[in-house]
Amino acid sequence: MIQHILNQHEMYASVAGSGQRRPIAGQRNPGCSRKRGDNEPEMAFLTVWGEPGSQVEEIARLAAQRLRFEFVNEAKLRELITEEFGSETAIPDRAYAAAVVSLLARLGTQSPIVLCAPSAELLCQVFPDVLRCYVVAPESRRIGTLMLEHRLERPAAKQLLAQLEQAQKAVRRKRFGRSRIQPAEVDLMVNAEHLDCDAIAALLEKAAQSRGLLDAVLLSAAVEAQIQFQTRLKLAKYGIHPAQKVAWKRKPFANASEEIFANLLDFYRIAWEYEPRSFPIQWDEHGRVIEAFTPDFYLSEFDLFVELTTMKQAHVTKKNRKVKRLRQLYPHINIQIFYQKDFRDLIFKYGLLDRSTTTFTTG
Repeated sequence: MIQHILNQHEMYASVAGSGQRRPIAGQRNPGCSRKRGDNEPEMAFLTVWGEPGSQVEEIARLAAQRLRFEFVNEAKLRELITEEFGSETAIPDRAYAAAVVSLLARLGTQSPIVLCAPSAELLCQVFPDVLRCYVVAPESRRIGTLMLEHRLERPAAKQLLAQLEQAQKAVRRKRFGRSRIQPAEVDLMVNAEHLDCDAIAALLEKAAQSRGLLDAVLLSAAVEAQIQFQTRLKLAKYGIHPAQKVAWKRKPFANASEEIFANLLDFYRIAWEYEPRSFPIQWDEHGRVIEAFTPDFYLSEFDLFVELTTMKQAHVTKKNRKVKRLRQLYPHINIQIFYQKDFRDLIFKYGLLDRSTTTFTTG
């Protein structure tokens, strides 16, 4: 299955007729210090927001995977605000935008960003180059989405939608002084009535490419300093002072084999998530989970979980049992286990390591 997936992507990873590999979208050379050209974007920001029930977070997450940008949602913003300003500091509504911009400006010096948060299109308007998307959908479609997501009957889902719409308007009014979005505040408005999340994410990828965001360099120190100066003046009115603690935290791979596999997926522009979900597979007599299984990778394009097993064969039996149990309990979940020999053959075929000198980290 994995070999088939890579073969499918082989044609997309090469420049037609040249045999040369195409760079991964959003990839940057850490040692590159080239100067910004006259028409080159200063920094890549993509904002995605929309009407309640329009699945904006899933769309934004898929777009971030396609573009290889960092994904920041509302939950991540709350986490970053707590880390930067402390759990005891309450951010007033009128200072919220300045607080978020201060965080994004610092993170923007390290990586391009996809932001999915309430009124995201207004939060990022101070940055030099930003593509702002807003997703809409008919009420019936959004009610149906809420019915599935929250397991509600139609009347309850309709009531929930009304509550979410009112809450969204209230937040926008408190933070920005108006409750409704203006057409001029977005660059791209997408109707999700006949498009699924992946199709909209692909559309955003094309729009970002057309805008030149894939060629953008990181936010320069000079631009960040200018933005920080402006935001600190606004925050100082409320007695708030950024601690400048925030930085990206990467989830480490458990072993070298997982990192090699991730690099291979990147090379072929296959979107992946690392250990995104754990599945309970055993409970005690009180219904408490006593054992769970967390597959190594999830390939959203193929709706496939992948578990790498590069351990000694004596230790593989336990993992096989977990995969078998997962398939019994969750028959709708697609999972493939990848054994040590298969993995070795794969990476040697694609020239990622030298066969004569390679030893694998067990895990």
